[in-house]
Amino acid sequence: MTDVRACILSVSGTQLTSGETKLLSDVNPWGVILMGRSCETPEQVRALTDSIRSATGRNTLIFIDQEGGRVRRLRPPNWPDFPAPGKYAALYGHDPDAARQAVWLHHRLIAAELEPIGIRADCAPVVDLVHPGAHAIVGDRAFGETPEQVGVLARAALEGLADGGVAGVIKHMPGHGRAEADTHASLPVVSATREQLATDLAAFKAVNDAPMGMTAHIAFTAFDGKRAATVSEAIIGGVIRGQIGFDGLLMTDDLGMNALGGTLADRASRAIQAGCDVVLHCSGFVKAPDAILAEMTEVANACPALAGEALRRAEAAQRATTHLKPFDKTEGRARLERLLSSATGSSSAIA
Repeated sequence: MTDVRACILSVSGTQLTSGETKLLSDVNPWGVILMGRSCETPEQVRALTDSIRSATGRNTLIFIDQEGGRVRRLRPPNWPDFPAPGKYAALYGHDPDAARQAVWLHHRLIAAELEPIGIRADCAPVVDLVHPGAHAIVGDRAFGETPEQVGVLARAALEGLADGGVAGVIKHMPGHGRAEADTHASLPVVSATREQLATDLAAFKAVNDAPMGMTAHIAFTAFDGKRAATVSEAIIGGVIRGQIGFDGLLMTDDLGMNALGGTLADRASRAIQAGCDVVLHCSGFVKAPDAILAEMTEVANACPALAGEALRRAEAAQRATTHLKPFDKTEGRARLERLLSSATGSSSAIA
C-alpha cells in the first residue's frame, strides 16, 4: 500500500460527482466513509462502493457508522432497524451470557448487511462507559457503566463484525462518557482524576487488540487540560498507546466537529502531528456537493502519505476484513429475537 493519503473522506450523495471521482483518483485517500445522504438502497450503495474503488484503483476500505439505535446510516425500509446498544446493557443485568450472544448476533447481522454492499469497516462498538449526569450524547449508545461489562460486550461486538468480514472501530478513546457537552458544538473538559479515569481506560484495555480505534475530541485535566485527545501527543502517546496499550490504527473523530477549532487543514495537521495515523472527515454539517468537495480537498491536501507505523497499522486493519465465515442470516435474526424476548419479555429486537 503506497502513495495512499492518511485520511478517510466522504462523498456528497448516492453517486460520485465528476469532481469527487477526480479527487479520489488524485489523492487516493486510505478510506471513504458513507453518510446517510449516500445510502438509499443496497443496489445503489453497492454501485457507489464499486465506483469509489474504481476511482482509487484499489480495494479502498469503506466505512460507515452503524451501531443500532440512534446512530445508524442504513435505515428502514431497505435495511433492518437494530436496537441501541443500551438494550444489551439491560439484558446483561438479567443474563450476561445471553447478552454476550445477543451482541455477537447483532453485529454479525449488521456485517451481513454491510459486507455484500462493499462496506467492510464499521465505526462501532462504542466502548465508553455511561456516567450519570453526563451529556446524553453517549447514553444508550454504551454497553453499560462498568469496564467489565462493557469490555465483555465490546469484545462480542468486534467478534461479530469480524466473523462477517467487517473490521470494527472502538470509540472514543480515552473515553467520552464523562463529557458534559457535545463535541459537535464545543470542547468538553473533563476534570476527573487519574484514579477515576482508570475505570474508563479499563474498558478500552479489554479490547486494546481491536484493528482500529477512534479518538475523542475531549480534554482531560489529568492528562492535558488544554488540548483535545485528538490533537494531544500526551494523550495519544501516554494514554492511548501507553496506558491503554492500543496498537491498532488510530483515527480521529470527525474533524468537522466544533470541539477542535481552527481550519480543517489545521485540525488535520495537528492530529497527525500528535500521533493519529489517519484523520476522518465526514462533512456532516454541509449539504451542497461543491462545499463538501472543497472541505474534502482541504483535508486531503493537509495529510501526508501513509508511511512507517501508520502504514503497518493500516495494512493490518485491511487484513482484518478477510475472515468472513458462513452465517445463516434468517436463523441469526430468529436467535437474536429469542434471546431478547426470553430475558425481557419483549419481542422487538429488530424490525
